[in-house]
Amino acid sequence: MEKPYHHTENGFQNNHTIDKHGFGDFLRWQWDTIGKNQTRVEYQLDGNDPDFILNNRTEPTVTWVGHATFLIQFDGLNILTDPIFSERCSPFQWAGPKRTTPPGIDFENLPEIDIVLISHDHFDHLDEGTVVRMREKQPDNPPAYYVPLGIKAWFNDLEVENVTEYDWWDNEKHDNVLIHCVPAQHFSGRSLFNRNGTLWSGWVLQFESGYTMYFAGDTGYSPDFKNIGDRFGPMDLSFIPIGAYKPRWFMGPVHVDPAQAVKIHEDVQSKKTIAMHWGVFGLADEDMDEPPKLLKEARDSVGIEENEFFVMRHGQMINLNEEIEIKDPLADSVRVE
Repeated sequence: MEKPYHHTENGFQNNHTIDKHGFGDFLRWQWDTIGKNQTRVEYQLDGNDPDFILNNRTEPTVTWVGHATFLIQFDGLNILTDPIFSERCSPFQWAGPKRTTPPGIDFENLPEIDIVLISHDHFDHLDEGTVVRMREKQPDNPPAYYVPLGIKAWFNDLEVENVTEYDWWDNEKHDNVLIHCVPAQHFSGRSLFNRNGTLWSGWVLQFESGYTMYFAGDTGYSPDFKNIGDRFGPMDLSFIPIGAYKPRWFMGPVHVDPAQAVKIHEDVQSKKTIAMHWGVFGLADEDMDEPPKLLKEARDSVGIEENEFFVMRHGQMINLNEEIEIKDPLADSVRVE
């Protein structure tokens, strides 16, 4: 059979825009940032009830741990997205981007996790320290890891076996949810020598109760989202990135800005969207408190209400059966060096 377009001889590529930035462009970006000071921010954690989270198997809730990590407790399942609880998103814990805000849930207070969704292999989305801690926390009943093609071997090297990898549009039933691997526009690689050797993706969750969730992962903007919306929409709840977008000449192909995030929200026909991928690691040139401000401008420009595409406070838990309380994520934040 002929391979899909996104498969190449050496790995994978995007369906549409192909990111051709190489190491030289990375060095140019780093050179351009010399003398520029990014505003780094520590955010105050919102209050949540650890005992409730630990024991909840009935209420449909979402808690933002930070960055792209959410704890989704829905229809009796505990689901984690791109979990990172480590101090740095780096191959080393003594160097690399350091979190300014601690996780919104202490790792020790996590409930037993049933499903972990991984979007790709970058260090801020696939964290070795967290995966090892999860292995040790649940040795007898490990979570089921859903990962894009090529990442399973990485888990197996860590003696984590309950892992299944998927190509775009593949799906599998897990208890009462049908999990679909869907396209994103990004790239992969944990070193200079394995770029795009593994796949990247988003995930759609179709619950038997009729509720549909969409986790976009890490992505630039492309026609893929209209296709996803046509296949699975409307989405009842989406998780869409809004940060790490400057400079646009470098980040544009692989990271959406807030205005493009709003376009994705519209493309996938999302009823409610939670913003993610901002406010923890200083991964790009924009100030760490800029994404929520630009999201408001983008929403207002197209007439989308705040309760339709909103930003949570770190650690905030929302109940999907109740009216969502919109809180100011920038309140009581502190600029850090």
